[in-house]
Amino acid sequence: MAEQTTTLQIRTPEGIRFSLLLAGPTSRLLALLVDFSCITVATTTISTVLRLFALISQDIFMALTILSGFVISIGYGIGCEWYWQGQTVGKRLLHLRVMDEQGLKLQFSQVVIRNLLRIVDSLPALYLVGGIASLTSRKCQRLGDLAAGTIVIRTPKVQLPDLEQLGTEKFNSLAAYPHLVARLRQKVSREEGAIALRALIRREELDPAARLELFRELAALFRSQVAFPGEAVDGVSDERYVRNVVELLFEQRGRQS
Repeated sequence: MAEQTTTLQIRTPEGIRFSLLLAGPTSRLLALLVDFSCITVATTTISTVLRLFALISQDIFMALTILSGFVISIGYGIGCEWYWQGQTVGKRLLHLRVMDEQGLKLQFSQVVIRNLLRIVDSLPALYLVGGIASLTSRKCQRLGDLAAGTIVIRTPKVQLPDLEQLGTEKFNSLAAYPHLVARLRQKVSREEGAIALRALIRREELDPAARLELFRELAALFRSQVAFPGEAVDGVSDERYVRNVVELLFEQRGRQS
């Protein structure tokens, strides 16, 4: 059995280190039970509606019931994890999140692969295969995670950071576009925000060339997620742009904690 770790350390090419708290089997099992309850409610409701087809043919009713059960059980995980950036109802309640094992942005193909292989993980019953894989994997990964290159992490609530240490100014040009700010908050993950925050806190420790390159890449990432009008970003340096984004992200998440 591989020795399991509870914390995954990741280091960016620019020298920024951050850690991810890996979810253990117990918390993942509890989240799974919540998700299973949601799926059961959905399949029961659909089955009740489909019962009308039993008046035509019992075979048609059974076929539609089995098909809908499969679609819901697989589609639930894919839909939730993609829409909620790696979370289902159970994972949200347990403060868990699926993400790429290298700390990169979760891809749709990864979400599909890990959820399709959930069928294998559930064999022969009670997620025995997936449970054994999680217990023997160093990063507590089931087969679906191993195939998709994903991990499940814990996302405990964090206190709002002291934004004064970032050198934030009273005027934030991005704040003038609340609809775009809301879209930015929806698209940027906690992990991406945390990386940007740590980069800003440690910016004075970087040599000038690495500092420019790091904030150029971070700014490009945020700009690719939401495009603000030219009047909001013209003349704004990459580092200033990242500061504006972090200020908006953590102000909102602090109110939600």
